Amino acid sequence: MGEFEVDGEEKLIVAAEYLVQELRSNKSLTRNAKKVLGSLLSELSRVVIISEEIEQRLNLVCEKITAREVDETMIWDLGSDAGNEFLGAVNELRGLIDRLDGTTEEEVSLRKAHDVLQTAMARLEDEFKHLLVEHAVEEGSMASFGAASTEDLVPGRNSEDHIVVDLIRPEVISDLKNIADAMIASGYDRECIQVCTTVRKEALDEFLYDHEVEKLSIEDVLKMDWATLNTNIKKWVRVMRNIVQMYLVSEKSLNSQIFGELNEIFVDTVKAPVMQLLNFGEAVSIGPRQPEKLLRILEMYELVSELLPEIDSLFSDHHLGLSVRTEYREVMRRLGDCARATFLEFKSAIASDVSSHPFPGGAVHPLTNYVMNYLMALTDFSQTLDSLLMEHEDGEDLAIPPSPPDVINQVEEEFTYDSPEKFVAMKRHFYSIASVLEANLQVKSKLYRDVSLRHIFLLNNIHYMTRKVLNSELKHIFGDTWNRKHTWKFQQQATEYERATWLPVLSFLKEDGSGSGSGSGSGSRNLRPRERFQGFNSAFEEVYKAQTGWLISDERLREDVRTKASMWVIQAYWTFYSRHKNSVSERYIKYSTDDLEKLLLDLFAGSPKSLSNSYRR
Repeated sequence: MGEFEVDGEEKLIVAAEYLVQELRSNKSLTRNAKKVLGSLLSELSRVVIISEEIEQRLNLVCEKITAREVDETMIWDLGSDAGNEFLGAVNELRGLIDRLDGTTEEEVSLRKAHDVLQTAMARLEDEFKHLLVEHAVEEGSMASFGAASTEDLVPGRNSEDHIVVDLIRPEVISDLKNIADAMIASGYDRECIQVCTTVRKEALDEFLYDHEVEKLSIEDVLKMDWATLNTNIKKWVRVMRNIVQMYLVSEKSLNSQIFGELNEIFVDTVKAPVMQLLNFGEAVSIGPRQPEKLLRILEMYELVSELLPEIDSLFSDHHLGLSVRTEYREVMRRLGDCARATFLEFKSAIASDVSSHPFPGGAVHPLTNYVMNYLMALTDFSQTLDSLLMEHEDGEDLAIPPSPPDVINQVEEEFTYDSPEKFVAMKRHFYSIASVLEANLQVKSKLYRDVSLRHIFLLNNIHYMTRKVLNSELKHIFGDTWNRKHTWKFQQQATEYERATWLPVLSFLKEDGSGSGSGSGSGSRNLRPRERFQGFNSAFEEVYKAQTGWLISDERLREDVRTKASMWVIQAYWTFYSRHKNSVSERYIKYSTDDLEKLLLDLFAGSPKSLSNSYRR
């Protein structure tokens, strides 16, 4: 009887075939055949009973499931117990289907069971979506995504140094997992995943919309004016950091809690919004390379570089993530190339800045102000910029018009004197930019007809450059040698100004045969004392009229130049006045030393004054 030790229908078939053979070969059944027949009848009776039980359970389960179709109330709104009861019916139905599957007698019941299962899956799909939508966290902890930094966030769960916030209320996570398990076990995994992907993608789109991140094409970005683009870059930087460090980490955590290891759901959910953000970065990288964009581009590049390990981690475990990782690296490379090229073209723009008129008052030129503040701002990105410049320094430099030989020599000389190891590439380029700026200022200074004003212009601008370096992080870039040399340079300009301005004026106060032989004093050698007073008065008034309109905006520098002028003038005037005051009529002695000292305080204030009708004795 060993051949009958099989289960189910197979056992019945074997027994029946045996009896048929016995009946064909014998007129009466053998004892063994009778025994088999008895077993067969017993088994058939048992099968009938089991089938009836299955049918009864199927009817009860189907009734439980279909009863929900007439009730529009969402099951899980009634509580987890109600939901679990429904899931219990679904799981039992799936078990009954497994028992009915493969039988021929129960085809009608099996068809009915499958129809009810399909109905149950449709209901679970609706319930799953309802829980995802109604229990999404959009106001509470989600508001923290708008914070400027992670320190501003409310406490959350930490996962590998990342803050994980709840995107779905924690109390429904187990319900979502149970629904997902039931649908996946029933062969409806695709439908379940599709619902989750759609709802969570819409939530991420909503998050971007709430943070004013628009869906922009590359063409849209390229058409933006700088003010609009600048605003959008600021938003992008803030949102990109929050998306990667918090939202995506939290989304992946949610995905794991519901689906376990099915990580492709996470990629499908976030890929399109992430690509939207990367497209903006790409558009910025291929736009016009204007100097004002550089700081923002460096900010974008620095952020993308910083977030690269996190992107690799988030998208490492599924082949769909490869496209995100590849695109991310490409955008990072393009932003780096754009930043480097924009910086190098900045140097070219300085060299080509041409003025047709002298800048009023010999003040600090807007170009000087712009360049030095620009370099100062770039020190916030020293490591990033130095790395970019170091990568392709030789090849990229070929694209920049060569500097004049004197500029090259100056750069090499200064760089050789003082070139610490840190930020070598950046230092070399900053030296070069400063030298190109100085060369441009020299050209601009020649637009002034007054030689003294040329010196005031260079004094103002070189002093401004030096102060900016000494009072900022630039001092670590340019070093002590550059600072000492440029301090000497602006002091030299002050000395040249004093000679060009006051030697001609004071030549009237020198005794016969001791005139300077230059400027307005060249014809003063044989003048009488009263004529010398008159000549001095006239020359001083001309200087006063011109130089009260000139501007030295740095207060300390202005006082230094005034003080030195006073030392030159007052001492010479007092000596001459003391010697001739008794031999010259008072009407020729127009100014006292106190008068002159007060008048000199009016110089370089940027407000022209005249003495033609003043100080008449």
